[in-house]
Amino acid sequence: MTATTRPILTVSTDIAGITNPAVLRYFETLNAGDFAATANLFADDGVLHAPFEEPIIGKSSIATYLKTEARGMQLQPQQGVSQILEDGQVEVQVSGRVQTSVFGINVGWRFVFNSHQQILSVTVKLLASPQELLNLRSHKKFDV
Repeated sequence: MTATTRPILTVSTDIAGITNPAVLRYFETLNAGDFAATANLFADDGVLHAPFEEPIIGKSSIATYLKTEARGMQLQPQQGVSQILEDGQVEVQVSGRVQTSVFGINVGWRFVFNSHQQILSVTVKLLASPQELLNLRSHKKFDV
């Protein structure tokens, strides 16, 4: 390999119960550190609801937020379920873990998609005890 050749990074995500390509791509791009690609999965007015944060609205704001807050995180989705809501939107719920260099924590993600398979919203919930949350709040770098 020459100095100008870069290895191709392939990230494969397998989530039990989930085949939605946009959900799989969300985790793949985040884990690869391609935050612009992650943000492009959202609708223009899509919203990221991260723990301890005000809603982050719009692709540009989401990309900026992820560049600042998600570096070095590895999302480990494990299983999920999806359903069609009454208004025709698709909801996907995924559970798993987020690992940082400082800690790991159980997390749940709730995705809502429009008819174009764009993310309308992602809500990230920390699945931890109140004491664990208090201990983690000081770290503040775990909201994806």
